[in-house]
Amino acid sequence: MQNGTRLAAVDLGSNSFRLEIGRLDHGQIHRTEYLKETVRQGNGLDADRNLTPEAMQRGWDCLARFGERLAGFKRTQVRAVATQTLREARNREEFLVRAHKILGFPIDVISGREEARLIYQGVAHMLPQSDERRLVVDIGGRSTEMILGKGLDATAMESYRVGSVAWSMKYFSDGQFSPRAFEMAEIAAKAVLDEAVDAYRPGTWDVAYGSSGTIGAVSDVLTAAGWPAGLVTREGLDWLLDRLLKAQSADRLKFDGMKDDRRAVIGGGVSVLRAVFDLLDIEQMEAAQGALRHGVLYDLLDREQDLTDLRSTTVQRLSSKFNADVTQAERVSKVSRYLFLMARTGMPIAESERFQRKLEWAAQLHEIGSQISHSDYHKHGAYILDNADAPGFALPELHRLSLLVLGHRGKLRKLEVDFEDRIFVQQLLCLRLAVILCHARRDPDLKGLQLEFGAEPGQLFVLNCRPGWGEAFPQSAYLLHEEVLAWQKTPWTLIVSGL
Repeated sequence: MQNGTRLAAVDLGSNSFRLEIGRLDHGQIHRTEYLKETVRQGNGLDADRNLTPEAMQRGWDCLARFGERLAGFKRTQVRAVATQTLREARNREEFLVRAHKILGFPIDVISGREEARLIYQGVAHMLPQSDERRLVVDIGGRSTEMILGKGLDATAMESYRVGSVAWSMKYFSDGQFSPRAFEMAEIAAKAVLDEAVDAYRPGTWDVAYGSSGTIGAVSDVLTAAGWPAGLVTREGLDWLLDRLLKAQSADRLKFDGMKDDRRAVIGGGVSVLRAVFDLLDIEQMEAAQGALRHGVLYDLLDREQDLTDLRSTTVQRLSSKFNADVTQAERVSKVSRYLFLMARTGMPIAESERFQRKLEWAAQLHEIGSQISHSDYHKHGAYILDNADAPGFALPELHRLSLLVLGHRGKLRKLEVDFEDRIFVQQLLCLRLAVILCHARRDPDLKGLQLEFGAEPGQLFVLNCRPGWGEAFPQSAYLLHEEVLAWQKTPWTLIVSGL
C-alpha cells in the first residue's frame, strides 16, 4: 500500500461497536477518526442464545452510521470483525446478511484465539519495541482474552467466556452492588479462568498490560482520583471496590473519569479484573493504548502481501502437521490456478488474485485428512478445518475452505453449499478438475485444454480437449465423464468436448 492510504477497522464488540480510521505512513498507521457507540448486543441474547430483534436493530442502526462514513473506501481498505456475542448467537446469519448490506463490507466472525492474536498485534504496535515479555489481558463484554508475547510475536493466546456484560447481567442484574454479589462474581470468574493459571503464571511475563474497555475505564477512574496515571494496582482495585459498595447501585455511582455508558457494566468488569489479578498474582497492570481494532488495521497491511499474510503460514503449518503430500498439493494448486485464470471473465485483477489465493490454499490442504482415513479423507479434512486453531482466518472464511476440501471429490448433490455463489462454484470446479487431471500424481498434459464458463446468467462449464487427448489418457477421460454426471445433480452443467 502507498503512503497516505486510508484504512479502516470496524469492531463489533459485545458492549460497543467501534470504527477506527487511520492513514498509512511508512509502515505506521496514524488515527484520523474514531467512532464508538454503546450497542450492548451482549445483553441481547435470549435464553436460546438468539439475538433479540431489538439487539439486531441496535446493531444495524450503528452500522448504517458507520457505513455512511466508509463510503468511498475500497474493499481492501476495510475490515470488519465480530467477536463473542456473534460467535454465540444461533441466528447470527440473520443479523450478518443485513449487516453486510448496510455496512457495505463483509463482516468476519473471528474465533477467540484469533481475537486474542489481533488484540496483541494492536497492543504491540502501539508500544515501544523492546525485549520485555508481555502479558496482555483484554476484558470484553462476553469474553476475556489473554496473550503472552514478545515484540510483535504472540507466543500463547486464549479466550475465556467471561466478560463485563455477561457478568453484570448474571450477578448485578438489578444494578445493585453488595459484598455477596462481588464475592460470587469473582468466584465464578476464577472458575472459568482457572486453567489460565499455569500458562500465564508469574515468571512467564515481565510486564502486564490491559487493553480496551474495562481496564481502560478502571484506569481512567483511578487516574481521576489521584492514582498513578495509566496504571491499575491491587490497592487501586480495592479502593474502587469499596467505592462501588458504598454507592450500593450503578445508578448512584459518581466517579470523575467514568463515562455514563460504563456504569451498567462496571460491576461485572471489576469482578473479572479482580479475579485476573488474584489468579495470576498481578501487582499492577499498565493500560495499553492498542486494542483489537488496531490489530485489525495492521493485519490489513500483512494481507496485502502473501509473503507476510499469516494465513499462508497457517496453511503451511496445517499441511505439515497432517503430513500432506507437498508435491501433489503444489501440483493440484498449480493446475487449479491455471484453470481458474483461464475461465476468469471480466473479474478485476485484485479480486481475481484474492480468489486464486484461497483456491490455492484449498488445494494445498485437500489431502490433510489422509492421515485419518484413505477413503473418506475429504470429510476428515473438512472437519479438521472447521475445528482447527487457524491464526489469521475468520470462521466463515475457514468454513468456506472446508467446503472446498469436502467437495473436491465425491457426490456434489450431498454438498450443502450455495450453488448460486458463482465464484465458489468456479473454485470448486477448478479444484475438482485439477484433482482429476493430477490423479496419477504426476504433472498432467494440459496442452490444448480450454475451460470456459458460460456468460451470465448461464450456469454452464465447457471443457475442450484437443483431438486424441482422450485416447492418450483413457483413465483421465473416464474420470471426466464421471464428473459430467456428478454436475448433473446440481443447477450447473459441465460439458466435456473432444474426448
